[in-house]
Amino acid sequence: MKAFLLSLLIALTIFSCSKPSENGLQDVSATEFQKAIQSNASQQVLDVRTPDEFVGGHIAGAISADISSGAFQEVAGSLDKDKAVYVYCLSGGRSSQAAQLLVSMGFKDVYNLGGGILAWNAASLPLSTEEGAHSQQAGMTLAAFETQIKGKKKVIIDYNATWCGPCKTLSPILEAYVKDQKGAVELIKIDVDENPELAKAKNIEAIPYLELYQEGKLTWKNVGLIGREELNKL
Repeated sequence: MKAFLLSLLIALTIFSCSKPSENGLQDVSATEFQKAIQSNASQQVLDVRTPDEFVGGHIAGAISADISSGAFQEVAGSLDKDKAVYVYCLSGGRSSQAAQLLVSMGFKDVYNLGGGILAWNAASLPLSTEEGAHSQQAGMTLAAFETQIKGKKKVIIDYNATWCGPCKTLSPILEAYVKDQKGAVELIKIDVDENPELAKAKNIEAIPYLELYQEGKLTWKNVGLIGREELNKL
């Protein structure tokens, strides 16, 4: 079963799903997601991030079901397939995979939080403060970020996360580009999991996300993977 789960995950897209309702699966906004789980008594809400991410702050009532481990299969197997189930992660990629797996398992009504916790935070919605859960670390503030880029002639900001596949693919491309610029461009990497306050202030809803600052001014930005050809045009 584990081998089947891993092979199916690889076959599924690593990007956030943006398709309309299909086979009982729907992507919904943060506010729609909140209203749906508040009005649904079944409370089958799955947080498919890692346990550490879950402890750092989660939607009230959610069940930890890490998509990268056997926990997901175990939790999903205990749910009622005839009742609605709601899934989310940090930016929507892992939860999209989880939602499609749930549909393949026979769940009839599956809702995926488009943009994940990043979108949830951007909408200023609350995370759980249940007893025993550690409060989420705010990390870098917007003011601290602005101080960090001040005075730099040209700097690329790479917003990423350790679990993000596309981020890992993009990282060596960025590093090679910056190295070839021989000091003319600086690269700063920021983990959105460790800096939720900054991610919220910038309304980051998907990663990888890149920004280019020249003399402290934002001159370019990009969401998703980008090739060396595009970087050479900067």
